[in-house]
Amino acid sequence: MYGGDGSMDGIVRNVAYLLAGFFGIYTLLIFIRIILTWFSNIPSGRLTGFLARVTDPYLDWWRNTLNLRVGFLDLSPIAAIAVLSLIQNILYSLSRFGRITLGNIAAVVLLAVWSAASFILGFCFVILALRMIAYLTNRDIYSPFWRVIDSISQPMLYRINRIIFGKRITGYLKGIIVSSLALAVIWIGGRFAVQMLAVMLTKLPL
Repeated sequence: MYGGDGSMDGIVRNVAYLLAGFFGIYTLLIFIRIILTWFSNIPSGRLTGFLARVTDPYLDWWRNTLNLRVGFLDLSPIAAIAVLSLIQNILYSLSRFGRITLGNIAAVVLLAVWSAASFILGFCFVILALRMIAYLTNRDIYSPFWRVIDSISQPMLYRINRIIFGKRITGYLKGIIVSSLALAVIWIGGRFAVQMLAVMLTKLPL
């Protein structure tokens, strides 16, 4: 942690650091909760009950406030996680520099936006991976879970393949693999570019 000298500035940095860690842990719990909701056959237990009590009130507030449901897909958790990421990055910036500048704020906002975009990319990648598993293992795609996966993956595959292949017809498995690679490349390149830009913003004399 920062500021072990006991000064007021050191105390502020330490508190900001601890709070940032708390928001990071809470975000992780929300990720786990979201993933568990994809599998309706998971039995209820102490872990699922704990996650529901801790995360559902926060997620329900965003769900009821924004109502970002598109078919089977609820996008409100993305907004919920983006806000947590924004707060966490502000606190980390405060713990590191001891103050908030315009450059730091711009960097934090950029990182928060990328965090939301990164979550969407990761979510899409997981959906495509599940769809590829279903295709290779001949899963029953008419079960409720796989219908949800299919309803999300099909429009995604169509749009990505149109961008990459144009009007040319490609194999289904090839389309999944190429789309997954494209998402991975975008995620890696985006992360590198955002981190570089964020560092530049924090160094601005603002």
